[in-house]
Amino acid sequence: MDPLSLFGLFAILFMLLCYLMEERSPWWTLGFAFGCLLSSTYGFLQGAWPFGWVELLWTGIAVRRWWLALAKRRREGRGTEPVA
Repeated sequence: MDPLSLFGLFAILFMLLCYLMEERSPWWTLGFAFGCLLSSTYGFLQGAWPFGWVELLWTGIAVRRWWLALAKRRREGRGTEPVA
């Protein structure tokens, strides 16, 4: 497996892990956004431009979801500390 494929595998697995953990804390949602950004980078480097653009779009959606989740936690008075 070449380095680019390993990078893509890591990006997708990281994104999946963060997606599965999102309910625990908004910080996992931010991690998911970062995973989407890594996947987008992989798509562009591989030459799969549509995949790269779609993952970039998901990055923006995830960042917005993270921001809204933080605002909701602040309104509820739960703070912003990560949950272990």
